[in-house]
Order: sequence, then structure tokens, then C-alpha cells
Amino acid sequence: MTNDITTTVRGPEAPELVIARYRSHGRRLFWPVLVLMAVAAASGYYLGRLPEEWQNLTALGAAIALTVLLGLLPTIAWLARRYTVTNRRVIAVHGVFVRERQEVSLRRGFDVTVRRRGLQAVFRSGDVTIHSGTGHPLVLKDVPDAGLIVRALTDLGDDGFVRTPTAG
Repeated sequence: MTNDITTTVRGPEAPELVIARYRSHGRRLFWPVLVLMAVAAASGYYLGRLPEEWQNLTALGAAIALTVLLGLLPTIAWLARRYTVTNRRVIAVHGVFVRERQEVSLRRGFDVTVRRRGLQAVFRSGDVTIHSGTGHPLVLKDVPDAGLIVRALTDLGDDGFVRTPTAG
């Protein structure tokens, strides 16, 4: 019954729409791909050519360890971090074994800043920080086209985009 009263006072709630989904910039995969290519080339050349069997097994173990540590784990860490922008909130989810989710509502007032360092300016990416008045700002780390994200968040923060329609 409380839900009926809330609906009558506020009016019908507009559905939450996903505006964009982001991951960190793909340039973070440069070194893992380079390592995978180097390990594949070295393994193809050296494995089976070493004089002793234990040397071939050691080289195979080293190739597997390098592939997992320097190729696979950074790729999984990159895949585990994602950002979703909806018409009501911004959601950041990251973590491989322990998932952490942080949300910022766009209905409250908020500040958006962009920080670019190193090669981020060349690739038009950057760290977008959303300050919503709480103690912990939401940082979207190294997102591609950071300027577009800031403009979209600013537009979503305007009254016309965030407010729900009133009954009438």
C-alpha cells in the first residue's frame, strides 16, 4: 500500500536507461600482448631444441609462468573493471576475486573533473572523478574519450534529463 501512495505523489517512474558502458583504455593491453607474442616466438624457436629434456621442460614451465603472470592476469584484471553510465547513476565495478561496486546518483548535485597524465592526452583518455558530496568520490580510471564522458555526465545532470516526469 505504501508503494501506491509513493507512486501517486511522485508520479510514474521513468525506466532506467543504460547510456554507455566503458572499460579502461585498451592501451593497457599493449604490454600483455607484447609479452604473449614474445613468449610464443621464443617458445616456438627454443622448445625442443635444447640438448637435455629437463631444459626443455624448464623452458616450457617458464613460458607457461610468463604467459600466466605477464599476459593472462593483466588481461583478466582489465576485463574485471567496468563502468556503466545510466540516466540515473554511474556504476563502477572492479575486482577479480573480491568484487567492489561503487555508485553515484546523478539526482544529487555533483562535480566532474578530468585528470590527464602521460600518454592519456595523446589518446584523449583520462581519469574522470565524480564528486557527489560524499567522502569518497568515484574515479573512472583511464577511460577512453574522457571529454565526451564529462559532457554526457554534465548533460545528464541537467534538470531535463534526470528528473522523473510528474503526473498531470
